[in-house]
Amino acid sequence: MVTSASTAPVRFRKMHGLGNDFVIIDARAGVDQVTPALAQALGDRHRGVGFDQLAVIHADPSADARLTFWNADGSLSAACGNATRCIARLLMEESGAERLRLRTDFDVLIAEEAGNGLTRVNMGRPALDWADVPLAEPHDTVALPLPGAPGALSMGNPHCVFFVSDAEGADIAAQGAEYETHPLFPERTNVEMVQVLAPDRLRLRIWERGVGITLASGSCACAALVAAARKGLAERVATIVVDGGELHGAWRDDGVWLTGPTQKVFEAEISAEFGL
Repeated sequence: MVTSASTAPVRFRKMHGLGNDFVIIDARAGVDQVTPALAQALGDRHRGVGFDQLAVIHADPSADARLTFWNADGSLSAACGNATRCIARLLMEESGAERLRLRTDFDVLIAEEAGNGLTRVNMGRPALDWADVPLAEPHDTVALPLPGAPGALSMGNPHCVFFVSDAEGADIAAQGAEYETHPLFPERTNVEMVQVLAPDRLRLRIWERGVGITLASGSCACAALVAAARKGLAERVATIVVDGGELHGAWRDDGVWLTGPTQKVFEAEISAEFGL
């Protein structure tokens, strides 16, 4: 039976950022009971709730909250930009604050109210050294020795960024599945297909590690921007067009800022019948 220490049903919220959807569990006042098996079961879109990521909110003594992210396959992720923006919106509405410090396994991230229904988060500085991505062996992360010379970096999770002439026609399903588990990436990787529409506008298709094709991803959008700027293909401030809409990214000295909308969907509780 899925219950908290007080035997109360576990409640959750469903939210999304441009179709990148999340189940959010607030464990600040209780016990975090999420396990890999539970995350995978809840992530099943036919027998569970369905999500790209499951996010758990924890109390933190030196930040406004601590966040843990689970992929739909039951694996952990150190960062999730759109889920962080969704949670920031909830916590800012709750507290009345317009700026938050949110601890993740990657870094302490700053989130802010951006006005007009938008929320922004500083996703931190990208890790650009091969060992920090990580790669299995030393390589120049601007251009990996793979077909298409993709770039690589970490935004708290690994990214392999390909640049293509036609993002719409790219076979993201086949190439995403192939490169997610490529031996060069010992922790697997997210895979991005990016078309440069203009120096300040990128078209992005996404294969998310542990999930598959997604309509949007905050960390992937940040990775696309950083990789494009490092190759000299785009400016450090750009609109990133994903399948679900548009995000705005800005790679600054203090990190990569990501701005976009969020949407509440519903609140519910996990049934006692949903046992493992």
